[in-house]
Amino acid sequence: MAALGARGAAVLPARLSRVGRALWGWRARRGLGQDAGAADEGKAAEPSFADEAVQNLLYKMTGLNLQKVFRPVKKELKPPKYKLMTEAQLEEATRKAIEEAKERLIMPPVLNEREPIDDVLAEDKFLEGTEPTKYVFTDLTYSIPHRERFIVVREPNGVLRKATWEERDRMIQIFFPKEGRRVIPPVVFKDEHLVTVFQQDRHEDILNMCIAQFEPDSPDYIRVHHRTYDDIEKHGKYDLLRSTRHFGGMVWYLVNRKKTDGLLIDMIHRDLLDDTTSLITLYHMLHPDCQSAKEAKEGKLQGVDLIKVFVKTESQKEGYIQLALQAYEEAMATSTAS
Repeated sequence: MAALGARGAAVLPARLSRVGRALWGWRARRGLGQDAGAADEGKAAEPSFADEAVQNLLYKMTGLNLQKVFRPVKKELKPPKYKLMTEAQLEEATRKAIEEAKERLIMPPVLNEREPIDDVLAEDKFLEGTEPTKYVFTDLTYSIPHRERFIVVREPNGVLRKATWEERDRMIQIFFPKEGRRVIPPVVFKDEHLVTVFQQDRHEDILNMCIAQFEPDSPDYIRVHHRTYDDIEKHGKYDLLRSTRHFGGMVWYLVNRKKTDGLLIDMIHRDLLDDTTSLITLYHMLHPDCQSAKEAKEGKLQGVDLIKVFVKTESQKEGYIQLALQAYEEAMATSTAS
C-alpha cells in the first residue's frame, strides 16, 4: 500500500497494468452504451453503441477520406521524400495506407456515466484531530487493473472512506502516468473556454485532448463530447468530424436525441444518399416504434422512398429537406440525361 499525504508519498514497487484500450474493449464487449441499455423486462434490449450492426452503420457514414486522415500536422519542416514505385508497389502502399486509416478511425467507446463513489468504511473517532490533512492510501500491486485498484482516504476527522472517482484518477495518474494526461485537467475543458475552441473550428482537437485526459465514463468526458456535438449540430459543421474517429459518436448522440434534420440535409447536399439511408436505418433501430419505422417495414422501403417517408413523419424541417431532396433528384436526372 502507498500513503499519500498533502505533499508526500511512500510507494511500494509497482508496474503499469495494461488498461487503456483493454479497458475500452472490456466495457464495449459488455454492450454498455451512453444512451442504450437493457429495456424493460419482457422487451428486447435496445441496440447499444458497441453492437456490430450499429458499428457497421456508423463506420459507413464516417467515410474514409485518406487526404483528411493523413493530413499534415504542424511540426518541424523537413525535406519531402519521393519514391519511385511500380504499379504493384503503389497498390501495396495504398492498401497499407487504407489499413492504417481504418485503425485511426476506430471509434472511442460511448459509455454510461459512472456512478459516484460514496462508501464510508469506518469512523474512528479516536483519530479525529491527530492529523491536519487527509491521507490517500493506494494499492500499487503490479497486476491489478486500475478499475479494481483499492484506494481509500483517511479524513482528519477519523473517517475512512473509499476514494472518489476524481481522487482515484489523480492518484492513478501520479503513480501510473499516462501520456497526454495531466493530474489537474487543463482549463480549456471548462465550458467558458470551449466557446473559443469552437469558434476556431477545433472540435476534433478538443475531442482528441478529451480522450487523452478523461476516462470514457467520466462526467467531464461526456460533457465535453456533448457540448462539441451540440455546437456542430447548431452551426451545421458536420464535415469537421467526417472521416475522423469522432463522427460515429456524434451520429449516435444526435440519433438518440432525434436531432438528425441538420445532418440529413448536409448528407443530401453532399450527394451522400447511402449515408442518408444508413442514418435513417440507425434511427429506426433506436426508435423502432416511430411511424416511419413501421411504414418502412410494412412497405419494405429503400433509397429515396425511405427518405421521403422519414421526412414526412419524423422531420421537424420537412420543407427544407424536401427542397434538398428535390434538388438532388433534379441533379441526378440531368446527369443521367447528359
